[in-house]
Amino acid sequence: MTWIKICGMTNLEDALTAVDAGADAVGFVFYEKSPRNITVEAAREIVEKLPEGVEKIGVFVGESAEGINHVARRVGLTAVQFYHAPGKSSSADWAVNSDEPRRKMIVAVPGEKLVDGGVFISDEAKKRMHAMLIDSGSENRPGGTGATFDWEKCRGMVQGLDFTIPVIVAGGLTPDNVCEAIEILKPWGVDVASGVEARPGKKDPEKVRAFVRAVREMDRQAI
Repeated sequence: MTWIKICGMTNLEDALTAVDAGADAVGFVFYEKSPRNITVEAAREIVEKLPEGVEKIGVFVGESAEGINHVARRVGLTAVQFYHAPGKSSSADWAVNSDEPRRKMIVAVPGEKLVDGGVFISDEAKKRMHAMLIDSGSENRPGGTGATFDWEKCRGMVQGLDFTIPVIVAGGLTPDNVCEAIEILKPWGVDVASGVEARPGKKDPEKVRAFVRAVREMDRQAI
C-alpha cells in the first residue's frame, strides 16, 4: 500500500484524526518561519499520546546535527526529514553524527532540481537514507508552498529513483489531485500538509479522511 504522511501537526486532535483516518505517519515542523512550526514540548506531548506503530517525523531546515539529535530524543521522533538550506548543516552531517542508528532519515529535494537534471546525495547520506521526498519548494522556500511541481516532466526521474530508494511525493497534494499524482508518478509514498487544512496549522478532518480514502482507492485499483 502507498505510504501516507500527514504533515504540519500542531495539536493532538489533528494528529489523532490522521491516525484514525489511516495515515502511516504524522509530521512535525521544527522551522520557525513556517506557520506550522511547533515547539519541542508541544510535539513531545502529542507524540506521547500516539500509537507506537505510527511514524513520528520531524521536519528540519538547515539545523545542526546536534540540534536535530536533541529534538529527536526529546520528542521521541522515529524519523527526521531534511530540507537543505544554503550554507547550513546537511543530511550528510547528520548521517555521520546521528546518535540513534535506528532513526530513519528522509531527504527532501525540490522537484525543479529533477527537471534540471537531478540531485546530488552524498555517500554518507545514502547509507542512512530511508526515502527521498520530492517537493515543490526551493532553497529559498523549502516546502509548504501549496503548489505542485511538474509531475509529467519528473515522471521518468521519480520512477527511476524508486527502483533504488523509496520516493515520497509532496507539494500541493489534495484529496482531489492525489490520485492523478499517484497515477503519473507511481511513488512509494505521499505527503500532504496544506492540502488538508482548514487554515495554516489546523487540519480539516473531512479533508484528511478524504485524502486517505482517495489514496487507498488507488491502492485497491492497483491490486
